Amino acid sequence: MVAKRVVLAMSGGVDSSVAAHLLRNDGYEVIGLFMRSGVHEETTCAVGSDALPIVASHKQGCCSASDAADARRVADALDIPFHAVNFRDAFGRIKDYFADEYLSGRTPNPCVMCNNWLKFGKLWDYARQVGAESIATGHYARLVSAEGEERPALVRGVDDSKDQSYVLFGLDRDLLSRVQFPVGEYNKTEIRDIAREVGCRLAEKPDSQEICFVPDQDYAGFIRRYRGEFETAGEIVDTAGNVVGQHAGYEQFTIGQRKGLGIAFGSPRYVVSINADSKQVVIGEREDLACHEVVADRLNWLIDDPPGKFRCRAKIRYLHQPAEAEVQITAADRMTVHFDEPQYGVAPGQAVVCYDDDRVLGGGWIA
Repeated sequence: MVAKRVVLAMSGGVDSSVAAHLLRNDGYEVIGLFMRSGVHEETTCAVGSDALPIVASHKQGCCSASDAADARRVADALDIPFHAVNFRDAFGRIKDYFADEYLSGRTPNPCVMCNNWLKFGKLWDYARQVGAESIATGHYARLVSAEGEERPALVRGVDDSKDQSYVLFGLDRDLLSRVQFPVGEYNKTEIRDIAREVGCRLAEKPDSQEICFVPDQDYAGFIRRYRGEFETAGEIVDTAGNVVGQHAGYEQFTIGQRKGLGIAFGSPRYVVSINADSKQVVIGEREDLACHEVVADRLNWLIDDPPGKFRCRAKIRYLHQPAEAEVQITAADRMTVHFDEPQYGVAPGQAVVCYDDDRVLGGGWIA
């Protein structure tokens, strides 16, 4: 019997490494693919029989040269083929989006866009080229059979603290039947235990908490280097429009931010809104962040024909606890989400994702 072939995105972290082990144990013919996406100084690194461009970097992230080396060592230990492919040109679209959103006063979510545009799309393109039937990643999410539906349902991972279903809402629904999430049935502690049991040297490797193309977390610095100097300095005003200070660039702020405002008050102040046209950053008290309703566009549904109005739990950012809400679809590509209780720190540019219990129904981008 010929084993089913699967292409696994290997990031050099413990999750995708254990995913490779689990898939191989389930009888799959696993091909590891390291997706090179960041841009630093290039060197040449021998991978397999080919010399491919690999980027030298000292950072620990999801696409550095050290990560590529870690992924390759795991593949060698498991005796599975491993390839590194440079997607630098395609990744330029992610960086353009990131810079454009900040310069328009919005808060980007490059991880969601990277999943939608690059990781899953390019991964499946590569899989088809090598005759694979499916693709896999180390995301903490699950795919389960849905009664009466041909395609599987995307649901939350078993580990609530690591669940990544939010950043997967934008996947093409037709692709779900070709995707596997091997670690989604485990919690993080179990994944690290498995890594230790099989002798994986990455068992204790910390999770990446950074955007891979901004390793120093200096978003404003990245935008200046990437787009050149922009005149984004302006006023800090209160909710009544009174000028209370100056800022060096509105791209340094995001909705809900409390630290780094550069102004001392008797009580905490938060960024309430950002106006790119006037270059003003508006600050206020916590209650000024309260939001009962959000409008979202660029919708993506992972269910058959969503009703015009329905109840759900909605999540407005990755670390947000889903909140009870009612959704009304107001146009073909637009919806309003009304929360039962006010939510705080709603940021245009982030995704709002709708859940029915653990199932991802779909979502859109907060306008």
